[in-house]
Amino acid sequence: MAAGCLEDPSLERHFKGHRDAVTSVDFSLNKKQLASGSMDSCLMIWSMRPQMRAYRFVGHKDAVMCVQFSPSGHLVASGSRDKTVRLWVPSVKGESTVFKAHTATVRSVHFSSDGQSLVTASDDKTVKVWTVHRQKFLFSLSQHINWVRCARFSPDGRLIVSASDDKTVKLWDKTSRECIHSFCEHGGFVNHVDFHPSGTCIAAAGTDNTVKVWDVRMNRLLQHYQVHSAVVNSLSFHPSGNYLVTASNDSTLKILDLLEGRLLYTLHGHQGPATCVAFSRAGDLFASGGSDEQQSEMDCGVHLKKTKTRDSGRNHEQQEEEASLANTLEHIMAQLDVLTQAESVKMKTNVAGSVGKSDFSEAFYSCSNAALGSRSSLYLVAGQRCMCSSSKF
Repeated sequence: MAAGCLEDPSLERHFKGHRDAVTSVDFSLNKKQLASGSMDSCLMIWSMRPQMRAYRFVGHKDAVMCVQFSPSGHLVASGSRDKTVRLWVPSVKGESTVFKAHTATVRSVHFSSDGQSLVTASDDKTVKVWTVHRQKFLFSLSQHINWVRCARFSPDGRLIVSASDDKTVKLWDKTSRECIHSFCEHGGFVNHVDFHPSGTCIAAAGTDNTVKVWDVRMNRLLQHYQVHSAVVNSLSFHPSGNYLVTASNDSTLKILDLLEGRLLYTLHGHQGPATCVAFSRAGDLFASGGSDEQQSEMDCGVHLKKTKTRDSGRNHEQQEEEASLANTLEHIMAQLDVLTQAESVKMKTNVAGSVGKSDFSEAFYSCSNAALGSRSSLYLVAGQRCMCSSSKF
């Protein structure tokens, strides 16, 4: 696997369409489509092909707080302030089924890796699990004592992790439906949480301006990043597990190198809070949305950004990366076993010291949303240096 040197991320494209702040973004499996949710109560499906029109899906009666494509790309789930979850077919007809999921705002939706289950999180303080095809309620997890902002399945579907305004991150066993551990190190509300692609770690973002990474096997803090100057709203792992991108109210995105335990890039572009960020399934693009606090001449929307590695872009190397990914993850887990035996783990700790950096070609980054009453937009940028800086701790 090539260990190419990262070039500066560059803006690929700007998509215009939302009329209020973008709350959530997600890519389809084949990268042909990007879904976004907004405070304007609409879900939009954007085509990655030039000159193709976007689909605007109307059905929710209040702000759309979260969106996600199913693993197959044949469905899109959305959760809303109207207390419902909708499952959409991402086509020109915009057909959807709706079910009353919670008794308060639905903050998070997430498909299991096999596409058969959906986990939702809500301001009603519960996490609920559903079957996808029949939208049948299975069970509820209800030990949080404040709003639940986010819930995610582990890659193997055995665990669920949830993040709450009660300042905890809880790890649940899906089969027994019991909380097997609570992580209490955050000093504020926990806005977002996700599993490392290997399933051995989780990362969480909070209102205490920090990002924390834990080993879920040892229930131990591995890394603690203080790189933002304001609330951290969202994060996303690169599929290789080597990088983490974060979005913050300080209007920046940060790309963290988890192997070296350092800040790799700071990306400027949002004029207001950056509210959401997500890598594509292949890791070659990432998108972010936000809330632009400038006057109405500034568009709101999502920015698409791209980075390249100097050794990336050839099919043979991409195949090599795919073939060696399993070995890389096994190596990461072995290194983490060693790491968790250390007396203390600080921000500069290497997560998997001897593992080589994986290709990080074409990071896709989507940007800012304007103030109320102004139009929203989505950007795509490429081939130029953007306003970003590379720095170390």
